[in-house]
Amino acid sequence: MEYVYTALLLHAAGKEVSEAAVSKVLEAAGAKPDSARVKALIASLKDVNIDEAIKNAAAVQAVAAAPAAAGEAQSAKAEKKEEDNKKTEEEAAEGLAGLFG
Repeated sequence: MEYVYTALLLHAAGKEVSEAAVSKVLEAAGAKPDSARVKALIASLKDVNIDEAIKNAAAVQAVAAAPAAAGEAQSAKAEKKEEDNKKTEEEAAEGLAGLFG
C-alpha cells in the first residue's frame, strides 16, 4: 500500500509520479523500495488519470455507505422493538403476579 500512497502523495503535490520519485519518497519515509514493485506501479499507472480514479473511488464509497447506514437504522429499530416487547412481557407478568399475589 505504501507504493500507492506514495504515488498519491506525489500526485497531490503536483510532482511527476516516476520510478525515481517514488523510490526517493519511500527512502525518505524510511522504507527500502523494491525496484520491481516500483516499476510495476509506474507501469500500471501509465494510462491512468489519477484525478478521475480518485473521483470515481469517492463516488463508489458514497454509494456503498448509504446501504450500510440504512442497515444500521433497521438494526436500531429491531432492537427498540425487541426492548418494547420485553417491557410488555414484564408488565404482563407483574399484572399476573398481582392477581395471584
